[in-house]
Amino acid sequence: MLEQIVATRYVTPLREGGSLPGIVEADDLGTYVVKFRGAGQGLKVLVAEVVVGELARRLDVSVPRLAVLDLSRDIARYEADEEVQDLLSASVGLNLAVDFLPGAFGYDGSRPPDGPTASRILWLDALTANVDRTWDNPNLLLWHCRVWCIDHGAALYFHHGWPSRTPDPARFAAQPFDASRHILREVAEDVAGAHALLAPRVTPELLAEVLDLVPDDWLETTADLADADAVRAAYVDHLLARVANPAAWLPGGECP
Repeated sequence: MLEQIVATRYVTPLREGGSLPGIVEADDLGTYVVKFRGAGQGLKVLVAEVVVGELARRLDVSVPRLAVLDLSRDIARYEADEEVQDLLSASVGLNLAVDFLPGAFGYDGSRPPDGPTASRILWLDALTANVDRTWDNPNLLLWHCRVWCIDHGAALYFHHGWPSRTPDPARFAAQPFDASRHILREVAEDVAGAHALLAPRVTPELLAEVLDLVPDDWLETTADLADADAVRAAYVDHLLARVANPAAWLPGGECP
């Protein structure tokens, strides 16, 4: 599992986020943006954040450090804002902590990444079906002269079909990706080249390593997926099927 830390103080909500993430201090003296398990989007959003974020890290895409944050009921008890108190009370237990990047700026296009970096980011978003990286919602930060990717909860949409639908890797593998509104579409100069470089690195072993970082109690079982290991295997199967079928989703035309 990811490193586990303990919340010591809830600082402030980030109300621009639809799920009301918040700034939280932890027992390692770090400050984090926390995505709460009790938010309306549910646990699957936290799973997507870990899977895509940690896959990005292993593919040389800059993402903030992730940790699992244990939130006690005492933190909620002393929060004056009723809406926040309800959210914290519903989030007792393990939540997702994203390292706060002090002094980071939101991406506005004035300092774009180089072509290879933009191509890697666009390729990763296409692979994981992440539709939430547009000018409306960039989910990119500028920090220490680099572009950092954040907020991957909208990726891996297929898992929202569980438990009503049987897991179907082939269906996800064949789903096109519309890159027309992607914020880096004009900068990503060689997405096919990024595929040639990165796809061989997305192995069963790498994906298993990433899925092992997800806490068991975030992995919701179904009639088809009887335990946490079965849920992990389903994510691995979906991503392997997709990476093997780039003709269906790779932006920019022919793959090498």
